[in-house]
Amino acid sequence: MRKLFWMMALMASMTMTANAETLPEVEETQATQEKATVEVPAWVKNIKFSGYGMLQYQGQDKEGDHTNTFNLRLARFILDGKIGDFDWRAQIQGTNAKGPGEPTVQLVDLYAEWRKYPEFKIRAGQFKRAFTFENPTHPITQGWRGYADVINNLSGFGDRTGEKSSGGRDLGIQVAGDILPNASGRKLLHYQVGIYNGEGINMKDKDNKKDIIGGMWVMPIKGLRIGAFGWTGTRGEMATTYVDPILGRQTITLKSVRKNRYCLSAEYDKDEYTFRAEYIHNQGWGSNLEYGDKADGWYAFGIVPLIKGKLHAKARYQTYRVAKEWNSSVNQVECGLNYFFTKNLEMHVEYSHVNDRKLAEGKHNYNLVDVELDFRF
Repeated sequence: MRKLFWMMALMASMTMTANAETLPEVEETQATQEKATVEVPAWVKNIKFSGYGMLQYQGQDKEGDHTNTFNLRLARFILDGKIGDFDWRAQIQGTNAKGPGEPTVQLVDLYAEWRKYPEFKIRAGQFKRAFTFENPTHPITQGWRGYADVINNLSGFGDRTGEKSSGGRDLGIQVAGDILPNASGRKLLHYQVGIYNGEGINMKDKDNKKDIIGGMWVMPIKGLRIGAFGWTGTRGEMATTYVDPILGRQTITLKSVRKNRYCLSAEYDKDEYTFRAEYIHNQGWGSNLEYGDKADGWYAFGIVPLIKGKLHAKARYQTYRVAKEWNSSVNQVECGLNYFFTKNLEMHVEYSHVNDRKLAEGKHNYNLVDVELDFRF
């Protein structure tokens, strides 16, 4: 017993000695760690990275132009952040904007917005123009194989003026706000007014004249918006093809081509039911002078849930008249389904019957099928 007692005492003494020897080292390590700690600024903590991709299959039986192809429709990478009362966004896009095999990578959004007061917000940089309900809609939640033709041509996507694909964006500054709250606090009126270069994304003003775009809508009941928009401005250095009766076809450049447009809009969006209709009128020359200086178009669609949160059915009718005459119109009747695997993964299936009256007699009509797999992260 005496031997066992002394052995235990010796072990305890050795343990205490070892602890005493390592204690300064532990304290030194902790001190070093404290010295190495760097406080991360609040604005860095508020940065959020996200993005999405849109994969596409499309086929059509247009006479003399049959297609059957897979396509990378769109990929975007987004940084959102907050610094004090300012929100900011930077967004880069990759797309086959020029067609399959001709990808385009470009900066599409770069702006900051002062948001201290919801009644008066100021945004500056490159962002969506303040024109139409459909223009600022997310490409996935928009629900279709693409924006309506009239939006593409008269809202600054692949614009009638020949402006490069800009996704409805431009460089400028905008004020916007929601005012007139009702008894429950829901705002009844929205306004937005912007001043832009008028040339599209990543472009300086080429004629030193600015576009002014404004919109206003009322929201009498939850989910319903009824609005109107106006747009006046110019585009500098518009290249166009002109047929001279003596010299024949030649390319010329027009400066300060006028754009005067207005839009009438209505939308109901609530509980997975979405209905929207818009009409746009344009006065001002396009890049093809043969079509004259007027154009217009409209669309109407409905998306309704068959199985809430899982399966939606949709139908759309649209017309775009590049010369504001029926013999220049492209008319489409479309229907399809949207299926949601999860909230971040969905599939769109769509059939379109197209009537293009600019095509040769007897070849106006053709069919188009589109399938898309869209995901977010």
